[in-house]
Amino acid sequence: MSTTAKSALFAPPRVTLARREDGSLVLRSEYELGPHERSIAHVLRRRSEEHPERLLATQPDGQGGRESLSFGEARRRADSLAQALLDLGLGPERPLMILSGNSLEHLTAMLACFTAAVPAMPVSVAYSLMSKDHARIRQLASLCSPGLVFADDAAAFGPALDALREIVPLQAVARGDRPGALRLDELCAVAPGAAVERALDSVGPETVAKLLFTSGSTGSPKGVINTHRMLCSNQQALLQVWPFLADEPPVLVDWLPWSHTFGGNHNLNQAIVHGGTIHIDHGKPVPGLFDQSLGALRENQPTVYYNVPAGYALLVPQLESDPEFAGLFFSRLRFLFYAAAALPQGLWDRLRALAPDHIPLTASWGTTETAPGATTAHFASARCGCIGVPLPGTEIKLTPMDGKLELRVRGPNVTPGYISNPEATAAAFDEEGFYRTGDAGRLVDESDAAQGLVFDGRLAENFKLSSGTFVTVGSLKGALVSACGGVLADAVICGHDREFASALAWVNQAEARKLCREDGDVALDHPRLRSHVAESLAVMNEGAGSASRIERLLLLEEPANMDAGEITDKGYVNQRAVLERRAELVELLYAEPAAERVITPSSSESK
Repeated sequence: MSTTAKSALFAPPRVTLARREDGSLVLRSEYELGPHERSIAHVLRRRSEEHPERLLATQPDGQGGRESLSFGEARRRADSLAQALLDLGLGPERPLMILSGNSLEHLTAMLACFTAAVPAMPVSVAYSLMSKDHARIRQLASLCSPGLVFADDAAAFGPALDALREIVPLQAVARGDRPGALRLDELCAVAPGAAVERALDSVGPETVAKLLFTSGSTGSPKGVINTHRMLCSNQQALLQVWPFLADEPPVLVDWLPWSHTFGGNHNLNQAIVHGGTIHIDHGKPVPGLFDQSLGALRENQPTVYYNVPAGYALLVPQLESDPEFAGLFFSRLRFLFYAAAALPQGLWDRLRALAPDHIPLTASWGTTETAPGATTAHFASARCGCIGVPLPGTEIKLTPMDGKLELRVRGPNVTPGYISNPEATAAAFDEEGFYRTGDAGRLVDESDAAQGLVFDGRLAENFKLSSGTFVTVGSLKGALVSACGGVLADAVICGHDREFASALAWVNQAEARKLCREDGDVALDHPRLRSHVAESLAVMNEGAGSASRIERLLLLEEPANMDAGEITDKGYVNQRAVLERRAELVELLYAEPAAERVITPSSSESK
């Protein structure tokens, strides 16, 4: 099919804007939210009857091929496992705790939960596989009282299951041996009965579908209640602004974790609701695993592609260096999409130069509490940093806070609150019922709301210099990463009550190897690397005010630590946790005279 014969990609943005006397703005989509299914379980039933043989999901089989799951088989397994869960006493107050990464087994477990009115409780594998003390998963289990914990691999998740044994004694696995554990294949062989149909009949828009946990980037994780209304209304809103989904079932090649709202709600539900296929990518945008992502993209070409900026930072050099791979990657794409963090302008420019003109680069914004979509840029002219306009059914209020405009959300996509935490729930909403996100935004064009909003940082991360000048951390970090041309993978901005802003930063070794013409990892004291960063700082700082300058920078050897809360498995860096844990390095940045390890603008001396 030619590009011109395809369905319209985007609906034109139509927005109303109300300005209030207190300085706040309220934006709404002019598109009324259309009717939608009462639950994801009911969507699965309908899709399994319409096209039972269509592929819903595939995953690597470990032998060079892929296992697959059709819509019809997904329903059959979900019904059987739903019966087993009900027989084991799970229900609305006894969720299923899922430790597994993205897999067909995880998908089966989640669909069974939806069918049986059992909340699914997917937990980041980082807490199970990367953690040494497993304190976080014990904390979450104590908070939510799961009736069963499931892990797809008995060996890999054995230590985590051991840590949970006293809290959740009933356990199940899909692969490997674990004494006393139930087997998923046996549970999926249970004959579904009337109890399953009664449970499904009880599932409605307000039924709890999932308990998802916030990343903890601005504090301790909280259990966010996700109802079926939130999930289904979000997909209906996307359909209205992305009308091509009605005629073109999406094909995804995706690694984003289902324990997070981006991967588990936005992406996975998109395949289910719109009759598409998700090819599970077991790679991640980290050294040692990204090659798996490249292999998945060579094997299956997506029609829509989702990633976080850290993923694009690794993908772009591969596309630049391999035109054949680039041609394959772009061959079926309708658009490129990023979310979860700001995309540096330099990376945007490189990606835009690679992509054919008919493939837009777009973004959205939302939170775990909004399931996740609240805005999206459904127009091809969106600039870098634009998060778009409100989705149908969603209201966005921008409220003056600390010199910024806080983004607040109201609509059917917003959570009713946090599990077992009434204080946090009450504090999360303002007097009009808008959810307080803690994120800031502003209009791209004050005279034209249809041009969308720009993400303006997280209020909790921003700080003032000793001069009283406000530093917007998100913007400054993005400018720093862009200025260094991709050599920095990420950074943390320092400077609260100091005379100037500085940064702690991690190196993108793939880019550093090219810069320094090295085959192996580049040492942090490599003269060429230090010189490049120093010169980049000088260019970035030229003519900039104090809030837009980085005067000192220290390259970090130790990766962000998961157990210390410095990073999530999606690559979010917790600014506060890094600054607290590495306080000595922050002091080193501000020592006088500047330490030899510290890089300053135009200073290229090696360590």
